[in-house]
Amino acid sequence: MTDTGSGSDAPAFRQLTRPDAMTPELREQLVDCWTAVVNTGGAVIAADLPMPPVGAADVGPVVDRLAAALDPDRSRLLLAGVDGALAGWLLLRRDLHPLIAHCGVVHHVQTHPRFRRRGIGAALMERVRLIAREELGLERLQLSARAGLGLEEFYLGLGWTEVGRWPGALRVAPGDDRDDILMSIGL
Repeated sequence: MTDTGSGSDAPAFRQLTRPDAMTPELREQLVDCWTAVVNTGGAVIAADLPMPPVGAADVGPVVDRLAAALDPDRSRLLLAGVDGALAGWLLLRRDLHPLIAHCGVVHHVQTHPRFRRRGIGAALMERVRLIAREELGLERLQLSARAGLGLEEFYLGLGWTEVGRWPGALRVAPGDDRDDILMSIGL
């Protein structure tokens, strides 16, 4: 990923808003990040992704579908780079139906394991709020997080509010059911 970083740990951000913005190099970095996150216990799921361990053959088609759906008004990838490497990313989506067009949903928040504990996730979450408000005119964001990994504390620390739970909705393994935590933040 090419970025405008100054060689420090501060991430440089880039948005992808159209399918043709996805280069083969960037696709490879997204697949690598997602594979590493899932295989190190990250709570990033997709309906068409198998349970861990996963490989590039599993993750690549999911990244391709996300890229194919990019649209400046409906679906954007936000990328964080450090020294030219993809350090993390997320997907921001919105539905244009008038009942919910003022709200967006944040999906697939990821920090590559080699960039963890460096503020990348928090920086992504702060930047997505600005993009949602200033570029898309959104008034509220929501997300879903898996219980049992400290994610609710992370999001609460960034100003998000827990608005509900689906108890035991996520089966990580036999006998290991986790709550799906629903969170929201006003912009």
